[in-house]
Amino acid sequence: MAAPGILIIVASPSGGGKTTVIRHAIDRLAERGIPAHFSVSHTTRAPRPSEVDGRDYHFLDRPTFERMAASDAFLEWAEYAGNLYGTSNAEVLARLERGEDVFLDIEVQGANQVKTSIPDAVKVFLFPPSYGVLKERLHRRRQDQPEAIRQRLHWAMRELSVAGEFDYAIINDRLEEAVDAVVGVCLAEHHRMERMRSVLHTIRSEFQHALDEDFAHDATRS
Repeated sequence: MAAPGILIIVASPSGGGKTTVIRHAIDRLAERGIPAHFSVSHTTRAPRPSEVDGRDYHFLDRPTFERMAASDAFLEWAEYAGNLYGTSNAEVLARLERGEDVFLDIEVQGANQVKTSIPDAVKVFLFPPSYGVLKERLHRRRQDQPEAIRQRLHWAMRELSVAGEFDYAIINDRLEEAVDAVVGVCLAEHHRMERMRSVLHTIRSEFQHALDEDFAHDATRS
């Protein structure tokens, strides 16, 4: 039976680049034989022109979302900038049980909910290198009106103020370096002693068996 996968939460202000970083990290992990999945969140937000339902988000109306929340269908859910966002249990738990790592792209409030439900989840905060860079990214993607961008920048300051509660901090200045750092976090977490106990127990047992046989063989020769 495969060891459970690791749940990795990646949070950042809107425009911080977390979706791009996660997708690149998953590709890198696949090259190392580590299966990983990007969990697609549910939201009541209207899709942007380039977004596809089921790929970028599962887009729902508010009554449907609220019914799912009332029936405990979400591992976490929260309201952000006037819209509801949530991560379904079905999207995450079965994959973790099969030994897949699962990445969540969620905001700070949702990250704290997940950590309460799954204490060994790993929380990574992706920082923009500066206010100016984040503002430029938000304008460059041409997805929000100026007032919405101002609101997102105010939310970003709130998120940065609580980022110290996360396990890891990564500055997304250069994409490749940020991806390297996320992959490094994942690899390091796989080698935590508590996650390695089953494998290490097998190694120690086989070592002890071989040692006993070796000494018994020496004893018979002498």
